[in-house]
Amino acid sequence: MGEVRSKPMLVVHGGAGTIPDDGVDRYVTGIRAALEAGWAILERSGTAIKAVEAAIVSMEDSGSFNAGRGSILNQDGRVQLDALIMDGATLAVGAIGAVETVRNPIRVARAVMELTPQVFLVGIGADRFAVEHGFQPVENAELITERERRRFEASRATAEAGVAMDQSAAIDGVIGHDTVGAVALDRDSNLASGTSTGGIAFKPVGRVGDSPIVGSGGYADNDSAAVSCTGEGEAIMRLVLGKWAVDRVADGQTPQAAADAAIERLGQRLGAHGGLILLDRQGRAGVAFNAARMAWGLRTADASIAEVARADDESPGAGTTG
Repeated sequence: MGEVRSKPMLVVHGGAGTIPDDGVDRYVTGIRAALEAGWAILERSGTAIKAVEAAIVSMEDSGSFNAGRGSILNQDGRVQLDALIMDGATLAVGAIGAVETVRNPIRVARAVMELTPQVFLVGIGADRFAVEHGFQPVENAELITERERRRFEASRATAEAGVAMDQSAAIDGVIGHDTVGAVALDRDSNLASGTSTGGIAFKPVGRVGDSPIVGSGGYADNDSAAVSCTGEGEAIMRLVLGKWAVDRVADGQTPQAAADAAIERLGQRLGAHGGLILLDRQGRAGVAFNAARMAWGLRTADASIAEVARADDESPGAGTTG
């Protein structure tokens, strides 16, 4: 008898936070495009790593999310980007932080994973690595959209007025948080995870959040599950939330139960907001969040979901646990 192969699956998110009604269509369109980009890899028996990369590149290029072009600006009015990608088969990881001249940070993170013995490169060194390995540098201004320029001006006016910006409240308030991420299962039963972000609005120069931190913003292990997180980065890092959720799956919980438990822990332990997507080798997915809304999607051979779910809706992961 031939080897039984897995049915591939891809789950993506476009962040958990405040998504205004007039932005829903833009987010759903971006999620659908990301699903199709990643699924085009998986349906041709491509790897989970390639599918995760393709899905995230689509969102980085769209201009609709806080990742790649369209990212939030820091206090200097510049984009600084973070990203992580992880291979569940080998536990290989690549991450970059605070880069300013990279169009697709997830691609550079993969190059760090595959071409170096290192895990994490930051700042000028990461930008230099990208150029040395054939990535065309871009002017920082090319990554800035008019939407984010206006948001920066509003944030600067608030700061100049002497009003402290409450980053914890801002996830459900004026700042929002539309980090992107993806998790995938390929036909060879391998898992992968990726996360990419521009961080939080008006962040200090050099601030790096949870997204590129192994076990916080993302994690993948074929022995358990793959996860990508979004939300209040400082709180997610304190809880190492991604690994915490993956470990619950390793202990026998379904991905949906583990996702729900992780978000409950985030809220109860630190009073923080966020969301995550989780996927195991049986093709069971979990999606949970406690922010106002979360953009997410799922693609298999038999189903395609792309939506902006509300916190008061039925659990968005319902029906995905198999």
